[in-house]
Amino acid sequence: MSAPNQPVRIGRRDPAKLSIEWADGWETVYTAAELRRLCPCAQCVHELTGRPLLDPTSVPDDLTQTDVRLVGNYAIAVRFSDGHDTGIYTFTRLREQDPRHA
Repeated sequence: MSAPNQPVRIGRRDPAKLSIEWADGWETVYTAAELRRLCPCAQCVHELTGRPLLDPTSVPDDLTQTDVRLVGNYAIAVRFSDGHDTGIYTFTRLREQDPRHA
């Protein structure tokens, strides 16, 4: 059986939304703007301190994603309409940061 943090399906509902169906049946839906604001790359988060460098208000709500690809068996990489594409989003992080998870 798959671990709960393992997706069984990742889909682009439209250019503004990404859905992830997890092994335990839970579904997470992120808008492109939500994902962009969570970017863990060195341009967005200080590598040594973990301090956010990205001003979340600088990310427009109507941002879209232009490409989503798997990174090994543990993450996805997303290219956004603002040109940003250096973040690697681990499945664990995506599950933990689910904007609708209670």
